[in-house]
Amino acid sequence: MTDAVTIRRALLSVSDKTGVMDLARALAARGVELLSTGGTAALLRDAGLVVRDVADVTGFPEMMDGRVKTLHPTVHGGLLALRDDPAHRAAMDAHGIAAIDLLVVNLYPFEATVARGADYAEAVENIDIGGPAMIRAAAKNHAWVAVVTDPEDYAPLLAELDATGGTTLAFRQRLALTAYGRTAAYDAAVSAWMAGALGEAAPRRRVFAGRLAQGLRYGENPHQGAAFYVDGSGRPGVATARQLQGKELSYNNINDTDAAVELVAELPRDRAACVIVKHANPCGVALGDTALDAYGRAYDCDRVSAFGGIVALNRPLDGATAQAIAGIFTEVVIAPGADDAARAVFAAKPALRLLVTEALPDPAAPGLAVRQVAGGFLVQDRDAGHVTAADLRVVTQRAPTDAELADLLFAFTVAKHVKSNAIVYARGGATVGVGAGQMSRVDSTRIAARKAQDMAAALGLSEPATRGSVIASDAFFPFADGLLAAAEAGATAVIQPGGSVRDAEVIAAADAAGLAMVFTGLRHFRH
Repeated sequence: MTDAVTIRRALLSVSDKTGVMDLARALAARGVELLSTGGTAALLRDAGLVVRDVADVTGFPEMMDGRVKTLHPTVHGGLLALRDDPAHRAAMDAHGIAAIDLLVVNLYPFEATVARGADYAEAVENIDIGGPAMIRAAAKNHAWVAVVTDPEDYAPLLAELDATGGTTLAFRQRLALTAYGRTAAYDAAVSAWMAGALGEAAPRRRVFAGRLAQGLRYGENPHQGAAFYVDGSGRPGVATARQLQGKELSYNNINDTDAAVELVAELPRDRAACVIVKHANPCGVALGDTALDAYGRAYDCDRVSAFGGIVALNRPLDGATAQAIAGIFTEVVIAPGADDAARAVFAAKPALRLLVTEALPDPAAPGLAVRQVAGGFLVQDRDAGHVTAADLRVVTQRAPTDAELADLLFAFTVAKHVKSNAIVYARGGATVGVGAGQMSRVDSTRIAARKAQDMAAALGLSEPATRGSVIASDAFFPFADGLLAAAEAGATAVIQPGGSVRDAEVIAAADAAGLAMVFTGLRHFRH
């Protein structure tokens, strides 16, 4: 491999025209011969640049609605030829093939086409063929050819030319790495779309790709390297939010913020809602008449765990709510907007990260959840399951009251976002105790009740808020012990999926305790 390569001839063919005019002018000013295709060539000519059309080089016009234009030995020979190989040089001379030292290509906007809901035929027409073929050819021959696939690399390319008079091997290698990542991501997008279009839940090969959004200082722990990638789906949330202030997001911040915003999006939109998350579990969730009211009620569920937590709102952040949140150490606040008063409050907390979203994610939207295991990864549909009052089956002698029913549905929604085994006590549209991630359901029940007792003592209340509350379980009670522990804590109604071989025993225990209980028929394990 050689090191410095002078760029004498460049081929530019781009779908995204951002910055290409300035790049072409800069290359022409350096004496580089420009080749181009179709719309790119017309754009450059209109700007007064001298451009040779690829059709003149190949001797063939663009044909078949542009499906065939660069798939020709004159193009690919110019990209693939080893300049120091005598046999390659002889073939170039024999067939009139000139070397191409720089390829600037970006691809048909397939991902964007699919994202805006294009039909099958339009999606197919936006699958680029010639572009990926040229990119792969140039990237393979990075010993001699520089390949640029992203407008953000135009400036570094020109800086490289100014610094070295050409391109160095190290620079071309980095460009080739980016290029192969781009074609891999492109093919992954096409494969994923086709699997969905054909209703193939488990295609023979499953590929995932992402674009680097930011490098992270470290992962879950300081000794772990990490980075954040976005998948291009545009799902509202932490990946699409704008950070208005604060330190750079950490790995754990991003993970916890995602958990918070996904839960707040599931709560009723006709009321203000607040979610406080700590270590990926909600430690306080509440509805309120205002954002301030919702935050205060969520905070009162577990003030200890809220310290250093993540706050998500379903309303724009206002000054009064910002003032309350700023009263304790908070890592991240995410909301669909923030007014000037809120920004002024947080400006005095420069480390606090404030994120704003254009919208909240759609809980019912289809999608995949992926988890890596040793030697592979597990793929499943995102848990888009949701129950309404009409889905519930009353299994006890006593049916829940209207107030209990509202709290049961609220608590079950929260339980969906709590690590299993999950138990959630709720009263009046607010959590009053959350038990997460225990190996036995009865332990989760007792831990949640104990937390409520601790908060009652801290707030000077005469009794814990679990008195008169309802309880939600993400999965069935395998024994009556967890349910009886909830009754002992003061719960009056229960929502659970049902389905245990001991359902009859659990129902009998609920009746004996005077509890109302409903079955959802839907489980929400979250591991």
